[in-house]
Amino acid sequence: MNAKTEDRIQKLLDGTGITLNGSEPWDPQIKNARFFERVLAQGSLGLGEAYMDGWWECEGLDEFIARVLRLNVDQKLGLNLPIIWEAVKAKVMNRQAGKRAYHIGKAHYDMGNDLYRAMLDDRMVYTCGYWKDAQSLNEAQVNKLDLVCRKIGLKRGDRVLDIGCGWGSFAKFAAERYGASVVGITVSSEQAELARKLCAGLPIEIRLQDYTAIHEKFDHVVSLGMVEHVGEKNYRKYFKVARRCLKDDGLFLLHTIGSLKSTATTDPWIEKYIFPNSTLPSLKQLAKASEGLFVTEDVHNFGKDYEKTLLEWNTNFEEHWEQLKHRYDERFYRMWRYYLLSCAGFFRARKGQLWQIVYSKNGVVEGYKSVR
Repeated sequence: MNAKTEDRIQKLLDGTGITLNGSEPWDPQIKNARFFERVLAQGSLGLGEAYMDGWWECEGLDEFIARVLRLNVDQKLGLNLPIIWEAVKAKVMNRQAGKRAYHIGKAHYDMGNDLYRAMLDDRMVYTCGYWKDAQSLNEAQVNKLDLVCRKIGLKRGDRVLDIGCGWGSFAKFAAERYGASVVGITVSSEQAELARKLCAGLPIEIRLQDYTAIHEKFDHVVSLGMVEHVGEKNYRKYFKVARRCLKDDGLFLLHTIGSLKSTATTDPWIEKYIFPNSTLPSLKQLAKASEGLFVTEDVHNFGKDYEKTLLEWNTNFEEHWEQLKHRYDERFYRMWRYYLLSCAGFFRARKGQLWQIVYSKNGVVEGYKSVR
């Protein structure tokens, strides 16, 4: 039975250059014969959990995932129970509305500020860096924050709403470098507490609040890496909130990971262990949700930059593991490493995109000038 399942998986890998127990860095080394049946039965969930359990190792884990995704090996496995279950939940529930909107904060962003301090850059930016002309993660994140400010034409005295403000990195940058005042909202209590400390003394207000509760006007609205937690059933509501909060001559910048396909679900392993109740929007879904509410002024894709960002995060995580392991066990270490490196492979395969989209309410009269 094991020989047959091993042969079946090796056949699925034809064309990828991956050999089970081979000699290349991207070749998985199988430590437990039950690995094969587990992957065939549970797909990506079984693959990730088997790695967490030490059933297989791979020196070049990111490249293994990239090669699997480039040839759509995951799709060749077909439907399995984890995929079906995710589809059923997405169909019958609105998993991101009401009190459920706060679940992602508790499950992921409240995991521990020590973890994120160790992993991220000096400003604690937990979104894709902009690596054009950057030599380090710190430079890439400063580039990205400055890019956002320039794209919305930020100037001294402007009041900005930051939907999903994280640890206040954009708010602090916009206040210090551009003289803006910022209201940042997050559904993570740990983020809110630390963001208030990091932004102390600046014209910044950090709120523990869901985006649907905002009823104020701002010169500009930004949302960096938050719409991934909104859910397909709520995209229209999200854009309506952004519109009602934006002054008539203001700009709304949306920064999001993007999917090549419209879907209401996410990868079962990511859903269970990393980002529960989250899904990646497609351009089609964003266009439909914003139709009649906004004019799309600019779309900028720098998804390839996320691969390097994730690899830098993993390097930081690995380098600081000795300081972290008293709080997090070995299974967590394998889980987090799998998260960062598999996502790097996802972007290397160009299956994931990173879009910055600039919207206006009525169209920029003189025409919007793209900033890169």
